[in-house]
Amino acid sequence: MKKAFALAAVFALAFSLAGCGGGASSAASPSSAASPSSAASAGSGAASASASQTETEAEPVELTVFAAASLTETLNQIAEDYKAVAPNVTLTFNFDSSGTLKTQIQEGAVCDVFLSAGQKQMDQLDKTADASVNTEGLDFVAEGTRVNLLENKVALCVAEGSDASIASFDDLAKALESSDILMAMGNSDVPVGQYTQQILAYYGLNEEALANAGKITYGSNVKEVTTQITEGSVDCGVVYCTDAYSAGITPVDYATEEMCGQVIYPAAVLNISQHSEEAQAFLDYLQTDAAMQVFEEVGFSPVE
Repeated sequence: MKKAFALAAVFALAFSLAGCGGGASSAASPSSAASPSSAASAGSGAASASASQTETEAEPVELTVFAAASLTETLNQIAEDYKAVAPNVTLTFNFDSSGTLKTQIQEGAVCDVFLSAGQKQMDQLDKTADASVNTEGLDFVAEGTRVNLLENKVALCVAEGSDASIASFDDLAKALESSDILMAMGNSDVPVGQYTQQILAYYGLNEEALANAGKITYGSNVKEVTTQITEGSVDCGVVYCTDAYSAGITPVDYATEEMCGQVIYPAAVLNISQHSEEAQAFLDYLQTDAAMQVFEEVGFSPVE
C-alpha cells in the first residue's frame, strides 16, 4: 500500500513538472512573441516610414499674396522658383496699387501676405503704427512678422518721340511751369503718386493748378502710368525704376532721398491668415539670397 502511494506521488510530481516545462517553452517560442529589440526596431521603421510619408505627402496649401503692382514680374518669377522649395504650396497673387489692396484687406478679402510699395498703407493696417496714420485703429498685421523687404527708386521717364526737352527732374519742374507738356503720375492713394507729390512740393509746384491746366494725367497704379509713357500718350511720367526696366524704358533721372525720402517696401503676414506657418515660410524665402537676386535684377535692392 505504501509502495503504491509512493508511486502515485512520483507520477503526480512528474506530470506537474512536465506541465510547467511546456509552458516555459511556449512563452520563449519566437513564433508566439517578438523580442523587445525586434519590437523596437519594427516601431522605429514604422515611424520612419510615417515621417517620410508625411514629408512627401504634405497637405496642399493655397497662399493668397496681395502685392504692389510694381512687384508683378519679380514675384511671378519667384513663384516658379518656390515650387521646388515648397511643392505643396500654390501661390495666388493679387497685384494692384497698395491703396486698393489695403482697402480690399480692410473690407474682408482673403489674404495671407501683404507686400506694400509704401509704409503708409502697411501702417494703416498695423495696430502698432502711429495713430495719426492708422486713424481707424485697424489690426491686420501679425505681430512680429513685419519687415522692410526692399528699396526702390523713383524714376523720371520720357516717352519716345516726345518734343519736350526733359533730361532731369530740374528740367521737368521748369517745363511744368512754362511749357505745354503732359506728365503722367499715380493717383494720390498710390505710393508712386505720393512720392511724385513730394517731388512737386520739393520744387514748389502746385499739383492742383497743374492738373487744372491740363499738364498732369493720372494712373490708378504704377503700371498704368508706365503704359501711358510707353504708348506715347504723355511726354513723360514718374514711375519706379523697376517698372521702367520691365517696360524697356531708360530713365533720364532718379529722385533723391531729399526729394521724396526712401522708397521702402514693407511686407508682413496678416493675422487673418488661415495658413500662418506657410505664409511666414514664404515671407522668409523672400528674404533669401535666391529671391533677392531676382529682385535685384530689375533694380530693387535690399534695405540697408
